Amino acid sequence: MSKQAIFDKFIDFMGRFSEFEIVTALRDGFIYTMPFTISGSLFLLIANLPIPGYAEFMASIFGENWSAPLQQVAGATFEILSIIIVLGMTYKFCANRGCDAISAAGLALCSFLIVIKSSVISDGGEIVSGVIPKGWVGSNGVITAILVSIVVSKVFCYCEKNKITIKMPSQVPSGVARAFAALIPAVIIFTGSAIIYALCDVLTNVTFPELVFTIIQTPLQSLSDTLGGAIIVASLQSILFWAGIHGPNIIGGVINPVLMANAIDNQQLVNAGMSLIGNPQAKIFTIQISDVFIQSGGTGMTLGLLIASYIKAKSSQLKSLTKLAIVPGLFNINEPVIFGLPIVFNPYLLVPFVVVPVITVTITYCSILFGFMAPCSAVMVPWTTPPILSGLLLNGWQGAVVQIINLIVAIVIYMPFIILQDKANLKEEQQYK
Repeated sequence: MSKQAIFDKFIDFMGRFSEFEIVTALRDGFIYTMPFTISGSLFLLIANLPIPGYAEFMASIFGENWSAPLQQVAGATFEILSIIIVLGMTYKFCANRGCDAISAAGLALCSFLIVIKSSVISDGGEIVSGVIPKGWVGSNGVITAILVSIVVSKVFCYCEKNKITIKMPSQVPSGVARAFAALIPAVIIFTGSAIIYALCDVLTNVTFPELVFTIIQTPLQSLSDTLGGAIIVASLQSILFWAGIHGPNIIGGVINPVLMANAIDNQQLVNAGMSLIGNPQAKIFTIQISDVFIQSGGTGMTLGLLIASYIKAKSSQLKSLTKLAIVPGLFNINEPVIFGLPIVFNPYLLVPFVVVPVITVTITYCSILFGFMAPCSAVMVPWTTPPILSGLLLNGWQGAVVQIINLIVAIVIYMPFIILQDKANLKEEQQYK
């Protein structure tokens, strides 16, 4: 089989993979977390601005506990991430199937709470019962939340589609009818959840989320936190986008929950008073690295392409496109370049479109590994935040420097390929004169 045939089969598989209902629900459900995580990040950012002497200055004005309300907001967003995921993913899965999404989401939340602990151990060693432990509804429970969402969604939709429900007379208000229709699925789902809780308790002496965290989530986070894992994520996003498939949506839908968990784990180290620089417990590859440091201007770091085009382009097509796309590119919106140049199926730009993110993620990873820049905590910025400013907000001047270096690298790599593209455009334009 030829290399082209293998590539075509790979692209065909990824296209079909992106349409799987579970992948779609995971991607769309994770999008629901964005208002919570980004708004929570703003409060967390205010509490942890990377400015020397900032904390001391604020404490001198507002007292030593000045950041407590800000941390409270962060704790009510990042530390319930799994709850948001289980609600959002179940809702989207069932809505896409035309089922009663809000009832299913409520059942999924209850199922999730059934399989986790209902107690915590206090600092004094006492067991406090009747609580929802934030330690397992935050980043540690992400994979469990995804698994619960999938199972509950499938069971609920199967019952609804096959009329395994209590049907009320037509005179009954629709809200009441929906409540009764959810009774049988609820009993099935809750019974299954209770059995899982009991089996885990008897056989392993741990809860289901603890078991999943040990067997699945910890290895996934460790694998994602390698340079090899970072390179695979960066390259696949570009390859798929070049083939006309929205790579960040597909790859991000699968990997972003894990990368988000990496960032929240780092935040827990910060909250414990530990430094992230040089800390072997800190995760290097987090969601900010993927979204901010290797996507200046959008996937493929196309802001570097636009700057290279601005410097070298002579053809009317490239000049016009650069003027049109430069402003959106500054805010990391690169669809005008992806589909207007186009980059999609463009043989001149495949190599730099894939190579640039691979090199820049390596630079970013190494800058953290060797201690120049701190690993990212849970602080995030809106994805439309312009490059350099986003690096400054996330990681101080070191973050801005890494972004500048990445951008220069992108410009240098794109330059010869833009020259080739420009020559092809000029030749085409001369034929129509």
